[in-house]
Amino acid sequence: MQQFAQQVVSGIASGAIYASLALALALVYRASGVVNFAQGEMAMFSTYVALAFINHGLSYWAAFFAAIGVALAGGIVVERAAIRPVEHAPVLSVVIVTIGLLVIFNGLAAWIWSPQVQFFPSGFPGGTVDVGGVTIGWDQIGVIGVTLAAMLVFFLFFRFTRVGLTMRAAALNGEASRLLGVRVSWMLALGWGFAAALGAISGMLIAPIDLLTPNMMQSVLLYAFAAVVLGGMGSPVGAVVAGLALGVTLNLLGTYVNFVTPELRLPLALGVLLTVLIVKPSGLFGSAAVRRV
Repeated sequence: MQQFAQQVVSGIASGAIYASLALALALVYRASGVVNFAQGEMAMFSTYVALAFINHGLSYWAAFFAAIGVALAGGIVVERAAIRPVEHAPVLSVVIVTIGLLVIFNGLAAWIWSPQVQFFPSGFPGGTVDVGGVTIGWDQIGVIGVTLAAMLVFFLFFRFTRVGLTMRAAALNGEASRLLGVRVSWMLALGWGFAAALGAISGMLIAPIDLLTPNMMQSVLLYAFAAVVLGGMGSPVGAVVAGLALGVTLNLLGTYVNFVTPELRLPLALGVLLTVLIVKPSGLFGSAAVRRV
């Protein structure tokens, strides 16, 4: 049981990172109906920005929040400059734009900071704590705590603030919101900004574990896609639950199933994605779209 609990805690820590990026994907999809393939590269770029702040003398947490602010502004700029012009274009055109953004951010990061592996510091103390025979690292506690705190802040913002409620209304029914005087386009851009901020948190939490490179978020993005499809593309709650569940499940399979090696974790996640798309395309928490004809 101690080994089981140990793997569950480790799975929650990794699943929390998947959940934060999956939530970013779900926010963008719910706001504008776009699957943002560049979400991981935007998170990676924000992490390099945080490292630049640290190298220029800012403390870890000052750089952490400054990078979140940069990511928020950057997400809004990306939506206005790259997504808004193709708003009414075919879906394939929008997909190609997001893939182009992926390549641009990856190339820019390698050009500005070099493609070499770089060390990104952790904001949490080293060492472990023993809880009922289960050894938990302070870094794992920190990752889980920061991720859940960020999700709580976003939940409270969307649930109880005027801007948050306006953004939800704009995403739910843009035409009716426009008739009520809501600037829908700016609300959707703000949704992209918040998604970029969440992605930045994910990037800064995983960088001390996987080391910082221009390609570090690509595998994490695939796990996040598996989670958001499993939970339901339009369901932020489903994305969070599925991300945590995916992290725990993959950890347990790697421990108790002999043939599941670390190299098979990503194929297993993709297998989950394909299975859900075949069996229940709307996801566990999503709802099928019904159109009256």
